[in-house]
Amino acid sequence: MTHPAQPKASHFINGEYIEDTSGTPIPVIYAATGEEIARVYAATPAIVDQALASAQAAQKIWAKMSGTERGRVLRRAADIMRERNHDLSVLETYDTGKPLQETLVADATSGADALEYFGGLAASLTGEHIQLGEDWVYTIREPLGLCVGIGAWNYPTQIACWKGAPALACGNSMVFKPSETTPLCALKVAEILIEAGAPAGLYNVIQGMGEVGASLVTDPRVDKVSLTGSVPTGKKVYAAAAEGMKHVTMELGGKSPMLVFEDADIESAISGAINGNFYSSGQVCSNGTRVFVHKDIKEKFLARLAERTATAKLGDPMDEEVNFGPMVTENQMNIVLGYIEKGKAEGARLICGGARAEMDGYYVQPTVFADVTDDMTIAREEIFGPVMCVLDFETEEEAITRANDTEFGLSAGVFTKDFTRAHRVIGQLEAGSCFINSYNDAPVEAPFGGVKASGVGRENSKEAIKHFSQVKSVYVRMGDCEAAF
Repeated sequence: MTHPAQPKASHFINGEYIEDTSGTPIPVIYAATGEEIARVYAATPAIVDQALASAQAAQKIWAKMSGTERGRVLRRAADIMRERNHDLSVLETYDTGKPLQETLVADATSGADALEYFGGLAASLTGEHIQLGEDWVYTIREPLGLCVGIGAWNYPTQIACWKGAPALACGNSMVFKPSETTPLCALKVAEILIEAGAPAGLYNVIQGMGEVGASLVTDPRVDKVSLTGSVPTGKKVYAAAAEGMKHVTMELGGKSPMLVFEDADIESAISGAINGNFYSSGQVCSNGTRVFVHKDIKEKFLARLAERTATAKLGDPMDEEVNFGPMVTENQMNIVLGYIEKGKAEGARLICGGARAEMDGYYVQPTVFADVTDDMTIAREEIFGPVMCVLDFETEEEAITRANDTEFGLSAGVFTKDFTRAHRVIGQLEAGSCFINSYNDAPVEAPFGGVKASGVGRENSKEAIKHFSQVKSVYVRMGDCEAAF
């Protein structure tokens, strides 16, 4: 009997499921048990060609529709996604291992928010009129054409929509390649868009590893590449896209700082630290994994943090009481356990966790290290797992300097009751998505993205429109055109 997670076929192209078993088999492993629950096949060159050709054809039809008509399709897709939230959340849990308690409120719902928001903006994407005496200029906002989205494994449904919704709102088509680790959910997004009235081929999903991604990024038919992934992958994709002069958005990794001042509300700050380190079992690019706590409150902070971390409920992700799931793969679990061993070896003080949980599946205990110094490996490198580093600081200036001493610049957070200080400090932190007395909120209305090695461009909000469209300017001379001879 086939598992309910098994899709009809590996790829969704030109409005239908398509199978080609001559590609490399990709087993889908359920992180909570380690068992294979589904299997898909990597796209062959013929599949890649089919996806790009049908997206190119659909884009021409889509771009001729009015923004209002395009918006209607996206908003309808959002409604369908909300109606099916439970089933999509169950699939997301199978795909990632994230607890159902979390996927029910953070994944398909966030995808639906993006479709609704950009569906609402689609009709408003107009140009402007610029008067120059008698002459004038008008501008037209045009689609880029064919966009490629390359997803990460931590938020498969959300990323498929965060990239697809603004691309489609602007009149583009998209070929989306999910992470080979989590190939299931994006297929449902493609299916829902067709059901909502999108032309066949407008949003195609094809599976595969790095070589499939590379073949998409280097194809001359592709106008734009949007990637969510690690910094090393981002550098490779950015370079390949530059060869073909393609537009890019890069949403990459981070090692973000969270500053907790001596006047902070400790319970609130601990909530921020838990959200910024243990949500999605720590598998979030914007996580605030360097928690700088003022020396005066450090021991009080650590004692209470340990008490609250001890109440995390590990277990079957399908049980809605469970709030902490496994790592997405065995490989990711081993990477995280390796970092934990480095932390112990380099002399950090283990407050709690520090080992694999004794249960089936790829569970790592929520782990907190204290007395972490800036030069330790666990304080420099992105771990992408439930490992929190607590560092001490004494002065505001020192905290800002040390917080910025990293190649990354995705997020940053400040906890303090002094609002003047909060804004002053955030103003000096080198990061794209920042938080005051909160952490990791990512509503579609707000721009999301990093500085430095954490990426280029922004997702969500009106900012995303700029990254999926281009402006044509037209100069209109009302009198005679003169020349020197």
